[in-house]
Amino acid sequence: MQKPDGLIFDMDGTLWDAVATYAQSWNDVFGELGIDLTVKRNDLAKMVGWEGRKVISIIMPDFDDEKRKEIYGLVNEKRKVLIPQTGGVLYDGVKEGLKQLAEKYDLFILSNCAKGIIRLFIDWAGIDEHIKDELAHGVNFMPKSHNIKLLADTHGLKNPVYIGDTAGDGEQSRLARVPFVFVSYGFGETDDYDLKFDDFPSLTQYFLEL
Repeated sequence: MQKPDGLIFDMDGTLWDAVATYAQSWNDVFGELGIDLTVKRNDLAKMVGWEGRKVISIIMPDFDDEKRKEIYGLVNEKRKVLIPQTGGVLYDGVKEGLKQLAEKYDLFILSNCAKGIIRLFIDWAGIDEHIKDELAHGVNFMPKSHNIKLLADTHGLKNPVYIGDTAGDGEQSRLARVPFVFVSYGFGETDDYDLKFDDFPSLTQYFLEL
């Protein structure tokens, strides 16, 4: 692998675990609307990294697409309230690692989440000074492969890498023609990667020494 000029990170399952907060956002909205549905953390964890339209089709199979989108909008508004309050679990070494890596690389966050969620995460984690830019699926509703290339083009990156935790992240990295760095401590599994790390400090050390 060539030395990268930018590190693009997935968010959920790569930098933190906020599935409990995400599940609460669904259940709070269902309760407020009087809908007899419950989203369990373990079920939602399997959907981490999916685009929103796929998630809502699984969670609300009996609703039409318009109603799903309406409810999902309420869920994302609820998350904007909950994340500053309850946050999530930042993986070991992430905050310190990002600080160190930012001294050597431009750092970015790219996630299949709603618009505004990455910013809430950045503020909650206290990492704003280390992140050059971020891009969520909810900004343009395009796949990660498109948005990886968009970030690269916007910032003049010639050799970026994408760092994520699912097979889908790997597939999108291939489509974007960038190397995929897999972190095994997240929510997914894959054998298709260029590099693999079992914890964030190991990833940090590798790229600092590269």
